[in-house]
Amino acid sequence: MPAHVWQLHVRPGKLQDFRDILSSLVELAREQGGYRGIVALASGKSESPDVTLVALWDSLEAIRASENSLFLTQAISRFLACCEGFLHITEQELLASDFIATSARLGNYSGQLRFGQVVVQHCLYLLIVS
Repeated sequence: MPAHVWQLHVRPGKLQDFRDILSSLVELAREQGGYRGIVALASGKSESPDVTLVALWDSLEAIRASENSLFLTQAISRFLACCEGFLHITEQELLASDFIATSARLGNYSGQLRFGQVVVQHCLYLLIVS
């Protein structure tokens, strides 16, 4: 399963704006055929974190279709409003998945995963990136 992996740096004081933008982009992504979900990871300073987004797709064709529908362009332009430096976007492949098993074992899987203020539905895969 392919993924778009984004690496961004949120400008100081713009974390809530970033969360709001991410939430709106998740809604747009759900309208794209083949979109499976997203994981948002933050590191560094809490007020100005480095963020890695892992957006999972059914196929490379689904990723290309999202690019052709201008979804990618919209996402980049929105993130530029609250991030600094260059957005680094790569395509990677899913190597392992354990979200379903872990959530079921904990007895709390509801079809939604919460990342900060953003609720992501049906994000069922873990990308291992080296």
